Amino acid sequence: MSSRRVLYLIACAAGPTRYVDEGVRVAQGVGWDVCLVLTPSAARWWEPRMRELAELTGHPVRSRYKLPWESDALPRATAMLMAPMSCTTLNKWGAGIADTLAIGLPSEGVHLGVPVAAMPYFNQAQGAQPAVAVSVERLRAQGVRVLIGADGYPPHPPKQGNAKAFPWDRAVAALS
Repeated sequence: MSSRRVLYLIACAAGPTRYVDEGVRVAQGVGWDVCLVLTPSAARWWEPRMRELAELTGHPVRSRYKLPWESDALPRATAMLMAPMSCTTLNKWGAGIADTLAIGLPSEGVHLGVPVAAMPYFNQAQGAQPAVAVSVERLRAQGVRVLIGADGYPPHPPKQGNAKAFPWDRAVAALS
């Protein structure tokens, strides 16, 4: 087990996930032992370079639930950060649907006393869906620090997002 603070960095299939290695480095730079968890779709994006991510973190990259007879491959999290969080994941999580490891871990973790933050990345048209505000409030009511708008990442105009400029430092700092 790690003697350092252990962060589960959980990334969805949203533009900044192409640069999740930068998020890992930012978190490592402030002392986190980072374990990376990807949604199944995000894992497909990184499939050819998954070994690179495992070497960077020193841990296997997880994207699916383990089988009942398998042991845990990651140390216990002391904090969790879902970044970037897609609109789909936000709404599934807000509705209590934990059909992926990426949602199941923070969904359970927040109720076990693990600090959980989430920074979304989606456009203003997606953010205008009524379910978004409801999901944000449901997660906040459970203790999740949702970093949206002035408190984190404001949804961008459609087709104008800058995935490379995702504020990894702001997301990681939310756990301090």
